[in-house]
Amino acid sequence: MGKLKIAFFIQGQNVAASRLRVLQYLPHLRELDIEPLVTEYPKSIVSWVRMLKLLRHHDGVFFQRKRPPLFFLALIKAMRKKVIFDFDDAIMFKNSLSKNPYSLRRKMSFKRIMRFSDLVIAGNSFLREEALRYNKNVQVLPTPINGTKYYMKPQNSGTEVILGWIGGHVSIHYLESYKEVWEEIGRRFKNVSLTIICDTFIQTNFIKINFVPWSVETEVEELSKIDIGIMPLFEDMWSRGKCGFKIIQYLGMGIPCVCTPVGINRDIVQDGVEGFWATTKEEWVDKISILVQDPQLRRQMGERGRQKVLRDYTVEVCAPKLARYIQSLFFGT
Repeated sequence: MGKLKIAFFIQGQNVAASRLRVLQYLPHLRELDIEPLVTEYPKSIVSWVRMLKLLRHHDGVFFQRKRPPLFFLALIKAMRKKVIFDFDDAIMFKNSLSKNPYSLRRKMSFKRIMRFSDLVIAGNSFLREEALRYNKNVQVLPTPINGTKYYMKPQNSGTEVILGWIGGHVSIHYLESYKEVWEEIGRRFKNVSLTIICDTFIQTNFIKINFVPWSVETEVEELSKIDIGIMPLFEDMWSRGKCGFKIIQYLGMGIPCVCTPVGINRDIVQDGVEGFWATTKEEWVDKISILVQDPQLRRQMGERGRQKVLRDYTVEVCAPKLARYIQSLFFGT
C-alpha cells in the first residue's frame, strides 16, 4: 500500500469544523501514509480553475462540509480523482430558527454532492441515513477531541456549583430559549452560577452569569471550572444533525451532562449513566437539581463519561478509522 496524496478543502483555519474534522487529523494522517494538502475554498472561478493544475498530482479530493461548484466537481471526476465529502450538520435542511426546515435548493445541492462523491463521511447516524438516500458508501465518524489535551478535572471541594455551556453565537438561541430553567435553578440554589463560554452572551435574572470569551487556547482550562455541562436543543431536523461536540468536551473533562435527547445526544449520554436526558423544562430543572445536590453522583457520572470519550471520541481513536476509510477507496478492504 503506497502513500496517498489527498487535497483537503476547508472553510478556514479558525472554523470549528475545519479545525476539528480536518486540521487536528493531519499529523496522524501523515503517520498513516496519507500526505495532505490543505487549502481554503477558493473565492472565485479563476481560483477554482487554478486548483485543477495542482490537483493533477493528487489522488483524491476531500471537501469538508461546503459544496464546490458543479463545473469543478465535473472536471475532477473527469480527471479520475476520488471525491470524499465530510459533513457534520444537517446541511440538507434549514436551521432551527426557520419555521419550515425544508428547502428544495439545499436538498438538490446535497443530492448533487452525494452523487458525485466516492466516499461520504457523516458526523452521526442521522446524517448517514440522509446520505444513504443518494450514496451507498457512507461512514460515520464523530467530531472528536484531542485526547492529550483533555484531562479529568479536579473534584470540586467547595460549595459553589457551576453550570456550563460552550458554543458559538450560531447556537446561543438554544441556551436563551431555556432561560426559564436557568432562572428557576438560580431561585432554588443561591450557590449555583452559569458559565457561558462563547463570543456572545445572554441576559438572565436570579442566577449569576459568568461571561467567558471563547478561545482555542483557554477552552480546556475554562471547561475544567465547570461542574455540570448543559446541551439544550429543539426537536427538529437541524438539531438531529448536531454531532454533540459540547457533550464530548464535557465528558472528556469528566463533567456530567444534562442534555436534550435528540440525535447523537442519545448515543453519547445514557440517561442516568454519564448524565441525564431532559425533554420538558420541568425535567431540566429536576435533573440539574439532582446533580447540584449530589457531588458524588457528579463525580461518578463524569468518570464514566470520560471513559466513554477516551474509548470512542478522541482524534487518536478516530484517525486510524478515517485513514482506513480513505485508503479503502484506493486499495479496497
